[in-house]
Amino acid sequence: MKHTARAAALLAGCLLTLNVNAQDFDPPTLGWSSWNTFALNITEDVICRQADAMVSTGLAKAGYKNINIDDGYWNGRDSNGQLRINTQKFPNGMRVIADYIHKLGLTAGIYSDAGDNTCGSGQKEPWGCGVGLAGYEEADCHTYFIDWDYDFIKVDFCGGNHMSLDERLQYTKISKAIAKTAKEKGKKITFNVCRWAYPGTWISDIADSWRTTGDIYDDWKSVKSIINENLYLQAYTGNGHYNDMDMMEIGRSMNENEERTHMAYWCIASSPLLIGCDMTTLRQSSLNLLTNPDLLAMNQDKLGIGAPVIQREGEVYVVAKDMEKLHGKKRAVVVMNLSDQEQTINVDLSKLEFKGLVSVHDCFTKAETKAEGTMKVTIPAHGSQAYFMKGSRAMRHLYEAEEGWLREYQELNANRITAHPAEASGASKGAYVTNLGTSLLNYLEWKNIYAPYTGYYDITIHYACADTRGLEIRVNGFVETGFPSLTTGSDDSFNTVNVTLKLEKGMNSIRLNNPTGPAPNIDCIYIR
Repeated sequence: MKHTARAAALLAGCLLTLNVNAQDFDPPTLGWSSWNTFALNITEDVICRQADAMVSTGLAKAGYKNINIDDGYWNGRDSNGQLRINTQKFPNGMRVIADYIHKLGLTAGIYSDAGDNTCGSGQKEPWGCGVGLAGYEEADCHTYFIDWDYDFIKVDFCGGNHMSLDERLQYTKISKAIAKTAKEKGKKITFNVCRWAYPGTWISDIADSWRTTGDIYDDWKSVKSIINENLYLQAYTGNGHYNDMDMMEIGRSMNENEERTHMAYWCIASSPLLIGCDMTTLRQSSLNLLTNPDLLAMNQDKLGIGAPVIQREGEVYVVAKDMEKLHGKKRAVVVMNLSDQEQTINVDLSKLEFKGLVSVHDCFTKAETKAEGTMKVTIPAHGSQAYFMKGSRAMRHLYEAEEGWLREYQELNANRITAHPAEASGASKGAYVTNLGTSLLNYLEWKNIYAPYTGYYDITIHYACADTRGLEIRVNGFVETGFPSLTTGSDDSFNTVNVTLKLEKGMNSIRLNNPTGPAPNIDCIYIR
């Protein structure tokens, strides 16, 4: 379509508007973003062709809705501080593209930076200098969401680094500007923070999703690295706010097994799914994977939770999460082989909290089988299997520390040492939590500990510390008991201590900390 014809057609199109209070839960974003394939080489035609392809391929019908324009559409600011657009790339302006996207029944996304300059500008190119949100938070939000009518924004931090901004203060300021504009506009605006590491638990209060790692690239090594970095971050996804493992590389150069693992883990971990390939040349196997209804159901499930490690043998991981209802009959399970050789694992169904006969649905082959006790799974190098399992649930006994919620955990400030996961061969599943304590807030908490009835339960705590340390235990927010002097003589040689605690029927929380000094390293707790 020619620019003038498109502009005329779109100005008469209908606009999507959503009530900001229309629903209490927003699932992870499904869509496409321009950066992975096109980088700065974007134009009006490129974006509109991708929007057309989202519809023609059936991706839109499968649930993908967002078309996100990343870095590279500006031409600095005018003397009044108003954003200028590169009219060679976007001759009809940015509103026309949003209108075109909306007319297709899709939503439109845009990009900016928290600081002054964008990442693509390299702080040298004049078109990308000074176009970030810093100092223009409310004005630019008005431009993006009211004047241009976009629905989503990704906010980078290259300019924030350039200006030495405080991430929490600046992203909070941007969040308030977005919220103000959303209220004025009367529609939901999705806010994605791109800070290349887990920012801290504060991010859940201001953003819909946030990056947890550095940038992805089109190679198995990158996908494997991002999976490894996210294995112990699953507690920070929930309540409509999500860890973002970055735009996907499916449909580019990886093989089918690698793409399976890429898709399956992003889905079960409730990450936003933003396609990064050229959708106009998408091969059938990749399209089938991206539109797999079972994997998308994992991703869009109404619980919106992460999937911790349930079983591990070397580089083979079993990760799982409840579906539809906490401690209900249905669970999503992904078995990943991150190694370079074919592997076989006997999946322990009791560790998945099932008892008796279990119904197993294969999300790739659609085969229906039954299993009891264990299930033998053989997986090619870099591959995965994905399942829905249904059956009677047993009480869960083992809770790993690295799957718990660390109130002060963050990855941005190397000088601010907070509780964090660490690996050790002697730890259960090879990981534990260290550096707990010394403040009231630097605690470890399991928020969803299920008890089948109200009563007293025996709790075994696996801990380690070279020196003598204290430990406080809270149940459902109240201090229950503690141990003033624990030691094992080594920081990664684990011993146990036992305590009896009263749990209420249903979900409970157990918190471990030492508010006045260092707490022991915690491996896991066992409840019976």
